[in-house]
Amino acid sequence: MPTIEVYADIRCPFTHVGIRRFLQRSDELGGGPTLVVRAWPLELVNDGPMDPVMIGEEIEAIRAQVAPDLFAGFAPDRFAATSLPALELAAIAYEAAPELGEAVSVALRWAQFEDGLDIADPTVLASIADDHDLAAPPMDGDVPRTRRDWAQGQAVGVIGSPHFLVGGEAFFCPGLDISHTDAGFAIQPDVETFDRFIDAALAESGLA
Repeated sequence: MPTIEVYADIRCPFTHVGIRRFLQRSDELGGGPTLVVRAWPLELVNDGPMDPVMIGEEIEAIRAQVAPDLFAGFAPDRFAATSLPALELAAIAYEAAPELGEAVSVALRWAQFEDGLDIADPTVLASIADDHDLAAPPMDGDVPRTRRDWAQGQAVGVIGSPHFLVGGEAFFCPGLDISHTDAGFAIQPDVETFDRFIDAALAESGLA
């Protein structure tokens, strides 16, 4: 199965929207390339923790303006303190098979945003790993695969999460037009860019 790459953080709500919309469109078209979701660990990129209050504000704007069907289970008090072990689990899954990696990447985001689970909780992570016949990574902070992906992302010019790479073209957060206003976040669907992204992804994969 053809693949395309995206660099993203598991706790990034914009990535959750992008992946769900990509998979939905692929299903509508009868299939598409497998997503290889590389780690773009925002807590390392920004040298600091992600703020659950700010994430909650982003999610409120997303639900109100573009995706009322998503983030049903999000709760700031259960927002994971770190993405690193979960990112490492996804990278381990990709070493086994791209399709398994995609499945684990989707499951982790679903657990975080729809089931309201703390994906940094070792019990939660172990359960997701077990569901996919994998061993959970150690919780000792050693995440070599995640750091490898981050370095690769820096080398190819990744600017944020999610950042899709299709052929020679980069798409940052395709499908969403995001801006800041005095009232908060303004988020609108960007249908033209999303359609161009899908067309490029299918063409790159030989599925157009």
